[in-house]
Amino acid sequence: MNRHVRKLLTIVTEAALENLLVKDLERLGAHGYTVSDARGKGARGARTSAWDTSSNIRIEVVCDEATADTIAAHLQAHYYDNYAMILFMADVTVMRPEKF
Repeated sequence: MNRHVRKLLTIVTEAALENLLVKDLERLGAHGYTVSDARGKGARGARTSAWDTSSNIRIEVVCDEATADTIAAHLQAHYYDNYAMILFMADVTVMRPEKF
């Protein structure tokens, strides 16, 4: 079994940003992504998924390290100051590296 290490970049942010972020991800080299609803509490208070405009989303991107770094730098520069957003990265093992 062939195993390959990639980065998992996870973005938790305001649902209102989804369309903008999807365009950014595609432009910055992500081959794909997964978007799901998210709930929780952080420095900017509790966020529920009950209202579309105030809900959070979680976007996961599996990609190479350079792409993850490029996306993270862009999001920090363009969104951190004005939106509730966190990013985190982890190493993941994939079996089909050509997909990422």
